[in-house]
Amino acid sequence: MRPYETDPAAIYAASFATVRREASLTRFPADVAEVAVRIIHACGMVEVADRLDYSDDVAASGIAALRSGAPIYADCEMVASGITRRLLPDGIDVRCTLNDPRTPDMARDLGTTRSAAAVDLWQTEGAVIAIGNAPTALFRLLERLEGGAPCPAAILAFPVGFVGAAESKAELAIRPRGAPFITLRGRRGGSAMASAAVNALAILAAGGEQ
Repeated sequence: MRPYETDPAAIYAASFATVRREASLTRFPADVAEVAVRIIHACGMVEVADRLDYSDDVAASGIAALRSGAPIYADCEMVASGITRRLLPDGIDVRCTLNDPRTPDMARDLGTTRSAAAVDLWQTEGAVIAIGNAPTALFRLLERLEGGAPCPAAILAFPVGFVGAAESKAELAIRPRGAPFITLRGRRGGSAMASAAVNALAILAAGGEQ
């Protein structure tokens, strides 16, 4: 067996040092760069830094929302589970409505996916939105904003896949409907990235790195 690092603190420090050394982060504002670092760390690919689209105010807006006690909405249980609760300010509610008993009937009535129907149960005003699975959830969120739904504080959009993922994220980047956002162009994404972005905002909201 080849030697390998076993000290948790050393692994943690070396991981983030590698990301900061190898990723191209100079184009990001300092707070957005911290979010980018966590996203990269979650997927192990420094090249995704070059494919992140964002608004300059996404980190500041998300931090302010968390500090004010705004809820976090996740499009799936994997995103919700990946959010580290101990990092969040006291009283923050992480909500996932995918398995709400109302969702299946809503999806059938609307002729859409459960992921999209679940978005209709979100109270978007001032919330932090984390999407790491379903492109239809992001499309539906944008439709709701188009129709006058209140604006979230931050949209962290990382739906993944071969049907609609690239397109939904491109739509967000081109016309964010007034919402601060960060997203990853193309097919790549996933729950780990979305929850990592939330965790990054939580760490920044707490005033440091944990």
